[in-house]
Formats: sequence, structure tokens, C-alpha cells
Amino acid sequence: MTDSSSEPAPYKVHENRIHATPPEEIPIEIVSDDEMALLENALAAAAGARVSLAGKALFPPGFHRNVRSIKTISALSKRRPSGGSETDFEDFVNCHGGSTEKDGNGEARSFLDRFRRKKGLSVTDITSTEWCEKQMKFDLLFGKRRTTKAMKAGSARHEKLEQEVVRKVKVHVISVEDRWATRFMNFIIGAHQLLLDGLTRELPIICFLEGIWMVGVIDEVRMPVCGTERNPILVDIKTRVRNSLPAEPQRRNGRFQLMCYKHMWDKSVGKKFPTKQFFDYYKLNPRHILSEDIRENAANAGLPAENLDEILTYYRNTCSMLPVADSQLLLRYELQKDHSVLGEDQFAYDQDWVEDEIRTCLEFWHGEREATYPPEQERWKCSFCEYASVCPVRDIGDATTSQSVDSRQGST
Repeated sequence: MTDSSSEPAPYKVHENRIHATPPEEIPIEIVSDDEMALLENALAAAAGARVSLAGKALFPPGFHRNVRSIKTISALSKRRPSGGSETDFEDFVNCHGGSTEKDGNGEARSFLDRFRRKKGLSVTDITSTEWCEKQMKFDLLFGKRRTTKAMKAGSARHEKLEQEVVRKVKVHVISVEDRWATRFMNFIIGAHQLLLDGLTRELPIICFLEGIWMVGVIDEVRMPVCGTERNPILVDIKTRVRNSLPAEPQRRNGRFQLMCYKHMWDKSVGKKFPTKQFFDYYKLNPRHILSEDIRENAANAGLPAENLDEILTYYRNTCSMLPVADSQLLLRYELQKDHSVLGEDQFAYDQDWVEDEIRTCLEFWHGEREATYPPEQERWKCSFCEYASVCPVRDIGDATTSQSVDSRQGST
């Protein structure tokens, strides 16, 4: 099985070990100054709340629904998504389910099967779904929204943090097996770095969870430097344009994201990886000879291997050495301008809550129900959605905002 591209792929090396660049985008929750001002005004109108400028955000995880990222200002909500006409888009919105694509037996195909069959669901897919299922649905059918300047700056910050512990090289990736081999090698090398140095960054992770394959990239993993505890601490870093902490739904999203990583980590380490299930699902050849570049760099990293099956042997051995992650997780918010710390949110893992949230999101991905809207108290999100002008919830959202404004004007 060959990949469509034979271009060199970027990798990272630490102490002469190869480490592949994660294939998915780094999830950055960040808004521009104008966007943040609009967001704060909307929050004040909708809930009478104000975003704190300092201190820790220690909210319980039980508040339902979350956030991924506010990427567009309200003016963009009036712009049609690229790649579709106004008529086609509204026809789609008014169509129950929004998807008429069928499989060979005439059965409707789920979004998971249509859009994530070859690579699995990412943690970003899950957290974006929790933010707004309707928005996730539109993204899938009409393409992702634009990447803002602030988001690019946030990604650059993550890359700089990564370069503090690894350096990048390039190798040729020819087959799908090559790509999966590099992902597992990334994890092996990052885990060894964690055990030896006490720190690793941009650590890819893959896990069979709730009957599906999920992938993600953990910003930072630290090993405790004092005491007897040796459970790795998972950290996520969010960059901010404004000198303020984000709205509560965004902080809730950050917690959800980290809890997903903790859940995946604990399900992976010390366990037997379902190798046959993995090969069968992705239609991989375990004996396929890896590219010469990958074999050479793998050998230099202390992982001599000819094929993906041999790489997975190293991966399983590495997982068997790792303990479960610490139950305390850490979100760090940085000011983008000078990288100063705006606040840190340390919170406890809630397994029941995160499992329930994941299952709720998977109902959408499996096509078990139609996509839902955000809860009424969070309909202010619609003001920043690129699809707001064509989404059926827009009239409800306008009415909700109007009522909130009237209520505030009438208060004393």
C-alpha cells in the first residue's frame, strides 16, 4: 500500500534518535484582540459574566458542553463557506441528517466512516464536537474554517517549545505503513526521553477507545522531580492574545482535552496493544518493508527494524515500562506577546465525566443521532461562527441574545 506522496517528511531527533512530526494540527485556543472583545461583550450580555484577568480557573468539570477555538469574528458569520453555493448549503441545513451518502448496501454512512476511516478520530475532533456538533458537521461537509494569524502564531510557539528538546530532520515516507511506523517511533523516543530526562513534548498517542481508534498529540509530559511519585504529569499549553484568561467554556474544553489524553494514556500503558485489530482496521501489511530512510534512522535511534510489526514490538515493550499518568492535570495559559504565564489551572481527572462526554460525542460521529446545538446559555457562540447566517439555530440565538440584553437593561 503506497502513499500518494513521496516528499520528505519532517522528523525530530533527540540524542541521535528519530522522532516524527505529528501529522495533525496542534489545537490552539486563541482569539484576536477584536474577537476577544466581542466575545467578552457577548458573554456579558448572555450571562452577566466577566472574564477574570488573573488567578486560577478551578471550575468543576460537570458543566456540560465545551469549546475548541473561536476563530472568526462576527462579520465572518455572514460569509458563505467556500466550496458550496448558498442554495446548496441551505438545502443541506434543512435536510434531516445532512448526509445522503450511502455504502454498497444502501445504508447511510456515518461521519466517522466517511471522514476518519483512514486515520481515526483525533482528540481535536472530539473536543470540537463537544463545542458545537452543528459546527463540526459543517466543517466536515464544507471544509475547515480559515487559519487566523493568531492561530499561526500559537502554532509557532508550540514549535519553538518543541525545538527546545528535539531537532528536526527529514526522511522519505513512501507507504502508509511508513507513516504509522513513524508515529509509533515518535512515542517510543518521546517516552524514553521522558524516562531519561524527565520531560518530553509533542508526544503522539494512539489508543483503541470506546470501539474506535483515537489519536492525539500531548503538548508536554513531565516526570515528577521530587517525592516518591513517578506518575507522569500531562500538561497542555494555551497561548492568548489578550492579557486575560479565556471564557469558562474554553477552560472547560481545555480540561476535557487533557482528560482525553489521560484516558488514552492510561488505556495504553502497561497493556497489550491490539495489534491484529490495528492491522485489520487500517488494512496494513505488518511485514511490509519500511523505507530505507526510516529503517536507517530507526537503527540510529536504537530501534533496528525492517517492518511495522517489529516497530510495534518496541512500542509494546515501551508501554509496559510506563505507569499511568498522574490524576492531577495542568493547563498553562501564556500571553502570546512575551510568553509570560497568565495562569495555571491544575485540576483532578474525572474518569466518569470524560467517558460520558466522549460517548456523547461518538453518538454524533457514529450517526446515531442528528447534530445538536450548544445549550441555550452558550448560544453566544453563534455570533462567532462562520456558519451562523445559514444555521437553523440563528433565529433562536438572536431571540436569546435579545432577551438577555432586555433583561440587563431592565435591571437596577
